[in-house]
Amino acid sequence: MRNGEAGPSGRLSSATAFAATSAIFVLFAAAASAPTPLYVVYQKAWGFSPTTLTVIFAVYVFGLIGSLLTVGALSDHIGRRPVLGAAIALEAFAFVAFLFAGNVVGLLVARVAQGIATGIAFSTLGATLVDLNPPHAPGRAGLVNGIAPISGLALGSLGCGALVQFAPAPTHLVFALLLVGTGLAAVAVVLLPETSAGRPGVLASLIPVVGIPSRLRPDVYALVPIIVASWALGGLFLSLGPSVAAGLFGLTNHLVGGLVVTLLCGTGAMSAFALRHWPTRRVLGISATTLSAGIALSLAGVESQAVVLAVGGTVVAGVGFGASALGSFGTLARIAGPDERSELLAAALVIAYLAFSLPALAAGLAATSFGLHPTTVVYGLGVVVLGLIALAAQAVRVRR
Repeated sequence: MRNGEAGPSGRLSSATAFAATSAIFVLFAAAASAPTPLYVVYQKAWGFSPTTLTVIFAVYVFGLIGSLLTVGALSDHIGRRPVLGAAIALEAFAFVAFLFAGNVVGLLVARVAQGIATGIAFSTLGATLVDLNPPHAPGRAGLVNGIAPISGLALGSLGCGALVQFAPAPTHLVFALLLVGTGLAAVAVVLLPETSAGRPGVLASLIPVVGIPSRLRPDVYALVPIIVASWALGGLFLSLGPSVAAGLFGLTNHLVGGLVVTLLCGTGAMSAFALRHWPTRRVLGISATTLSAGIALSLAGVESQAVVLAVGGTVVAGVGFGASALGSFGTLARIAGPDERSELLAAALVIAYLAFSLPALAAGLAATSFGLHPTTVVYGLGVVVLGLIALAAQAVRVRR
């Protein structure tokens, strides 16, 4: 089906299907960050520690990684639409669980279900975008794969922060609205054209294997340092960001708590769009440089209690966050063959989300034992070092 044509049996045209798939991608990412401004609300109501907070954050990621490892390539075998439908149904269940959660156990159930649903959706949506990529714009799928997750994270955190601060029923309204969104997403999936012909080996594909084709390994390994640096930074912001704003700077407004994530991710999304025509080598170099410089600037703000300095550093780091997503996932979308897309994107997302969760979980444990301030400083210095390693890795790759 050529781009712009109406699909068979009332299916969406390729152009409309691409737009709908992008919107579903943003919805899942927004839902992933929506609980972030609520963590401090739950913590105040139920009195749990920073360790418990980061466990609630981390179980989402572990569910996501588990689904990536088992069903990350499933849509290559049975089709994109059935897998997306299952992801949306499980996401809806997670929102219902959030609505009825009355304690930490309820939150854990909701977050695990949401993580599994998101892992299923992200790898399948990424592959679907590449399938639907218009021939006249060969880099569009890579651009959307890089921008959609971080723009969704920005929108979800800011929107939820605003609802928590200004709307009634702060722990319920956001999930009711997201539940409506999943209904609309389900309708869109019904109308999407099927872009994967399918192939044998369904059961074998469910065996947990992180597959990177040997011919692609040098390119993928060169991207690992910048992926780890940027997603480790994202994990800190999405788990402890509002707590840092409240505990270290005294900013207890829930909208500000959401804005902490939006400053990083929103700047990242805008930067990725602005840099979309730049050579990948330059984009990755900018990413490593601005990540390190931005976090160093934010740490100076933490040490001097200068909010403006910390905000400025977050914006600079946000440029690196977005450039990393654009450069890394744009590279993966370009180098993967049609039968490798889901599996390769799943492997990259496993790396990203391990970096997203494990350091954040360690930070939660450290914050409980040693305090939020030293934990933030040590974590930030670790990201700075990773950024410098990423810069060196790209220089080596260019020389080779």
